[in-house]
Amino acid sequence: MFSSVRVASDGVEDKYSVILPTYNERGNLPVIIWLLAKTFKEHDLDWEVIIVDDASPDGTQDIAKQLATVYGSEHIVLKPRSGKLGLGTAYVHGLKFVTGNFVIIMDADFSHHPKFIPEFIRLQKSNNYDIVTGTRYAGNGGVYGWNLKRKIISRGANFLASTLLRPGVSDLTGSFRLYKKEVLEKIITVVISKGYVFQMEMMVRARQFEYTIGEVPITFVDRVYGESKMGASEIVQFAKGVWQLVG
Repeated sequence: MFSSVRVASDGVEDKYSVILPTYNERGNLPVIIWLLAKTFKEHDLDWEVIIVDDASPDGTQDIAKQLATVYGSEHIVLKPRSGKLGLGTAYVHGLKFVTGNFVIIMDADFSHHPKFIPEFIRLQKSNNYDIVTGTRYAGNGGVYGWNLKRKIISRGANFLASTLLRPGVSDLTGSFRLYKKEVLEKIITVVISKGYVFQMEMMVRARQFEYTIGEVPITFVDRVYGESKMGASEIVQFAKGVWQLVG
C-alpha cells in the first residue's frame, strides 16, 4: 500500500496518468485496462488512462468508449487521432489531456505488465527520481517470446546506443516509464525523433537536462494478440537516429 507516500510535496494528492497509444488493440484493451484499474485500486492511487488511438479499423475506439462507461469518464479518456502518426507524437498528443502530476507511458499489448507500476512508484518516492524506467537488461529483468535474432538485434541496438550516447541507463529503447509531469513536458519539447527512436532520445535529453533516472527490472513479454509493429524500417530508423544524436 502507498498510504504513506500518496501525497505530493506541495500537499496535493498524487495522481497517475497513463498514456496508452493504440492501433488495432481491440482484443487487448479491455484486459490491460482491467489490470491497470485493479493495480491502482489495490494501492489506493488516483489514476486515469489517456487512450490515444490512431484510427484503428478494428473497433478499438468503440471498445474504449465502452470502457469509459464501465470505469467512468474520469478514469478512461479517449483522445483519438486521424491516422497512424507515430509513437512519439502519440505521447505528445496524450500529454495535452493529462491531469495527473505523474505520467506513465507503456504499451497496450501486455508487453508491459501493470504489476510493475507499484515498484516504479516505490522507487520514485524513495529517491525522488524525475524518471523511473523499466529495464529488460539489469537485475532480474528479461525478455520472453522473442526469437534469438530479435534478442540479438535489441541487445546490439542498446549496446551501440549506450556506447555512443552514454545516457547512463541499461535499457535505452524501453518504453515503460514513469515521469514527473513537468519533466516529461520539458523533455518532449526538445525531442525531434519519431517512432521507436523517440524513446532513446528521451533518455539522452533527460541526461542533458541532468534529470535523475531510476531503473526497475521488468519482464518484457512479446505481444499476446495482433501483429508486432516492429519491422526492418524501424531498425534502419533507429540506426539513423543514433548517428543523428551523436552528431
